[in-house]
This record gives sequence, structure tokens and C-alpha cells, in this order.
Amino acid sequence: MSYAEGLAAQLSMSRSLFKKTLETFTEEDSGFGPNPDVFTVAGHVAHAAGTVDWFVDGAFGDGWNMDFQGHLEETRAVTSLADAVAWVDRAYGRAIEVIGSASDEDLHAPIEDPQIMEGQPRGAIVNGIVDHTAHHRGALTVYARLLGKVPVMPYA
Repeated sequence: MSYAEGLAAQLSMSRSLFKKTLETFTEEDSGFGPNPDVFTVAGHVAHAAGTVDWFVDGAFGDGWNMDFQGHLEETRAVTSLADAVAWVDRAYGRAIEVIGSASDEDLHAPIEDPQIMEGQPRGAIVNGIVDHTAHHRGALTVYARLLGKVPVMPYA
């Protein structure tokens, strides 16, 4: 397995674990949030998806988009769990394609935009994507409990 294939496999596993966790929820749960100031279920999922795109664009595109208010508005506009899950599929699909088709030279090249992960190799975004998505998996399991649901075991 090449370095790119290994990184793509990590992304594929991260997506699978996230989507397994999402099996706990129904579309009716989309708007649930413990208070109005936090993400809803759909918002958490949309935020995770948008962050996958953000990492790919930051390392392999035009650089880091630091308009966090704009990201928040885009995320909060997603009110359907189904729409958020579709975004997850698009974002992870693109990340897997970009990373999986990159050369070792590209993956080891330093991220050009110094605002985030300065000097790190481009391939290091995989760790950020996996960690960030796992963080939101955990938050969503708390939401599931607050809804009276038993979260699906993602590793089974």
C-alpha cells in the first residue's frame, strides 16, 4: 500500500465511523440542540463536513479560509440531517480523491499557507480531519443520550 493509499484508507475509515454514529439519528432529530447557542444535530454534521473541505482547500487549494463567521453561517444554514450527511459524503469523497491521487512528493511537501499547520506536510491534514471528526462523533453521542437514544457502537 502506498503512502497515499494509506492516508486515503484512514479517511475512508473516519467517514465510516462517523456515518455509523449517525445511524443513531433520524431526520426528525435534525434540529435538536441542547440550547439555542450550540450546533444542532444537522449543524454538527454539516460543520464536520465543512471542516473536511476546509482542510483539503487549506493544504491543496488556495490556502486557509479564515472567515470563521462565514463558515458558521454556512453550517447553521443546513437544517436537514440528510443534507448534512450528503455533504459529508461529498467532502470525504473529495478528500479521499485528492489525497489518494497525490504523489508522495505532494503529500510530503509543506503546506504553503503558514496560517495553520505551518511547515507540516500536506498529508498531515489527514490527522486533523480524523481528529476533528472524532470530536464531533463524541459530541453527537451526547446529543443521542439527551434524546433518550442509545448511540450506535461505531466500531462494531
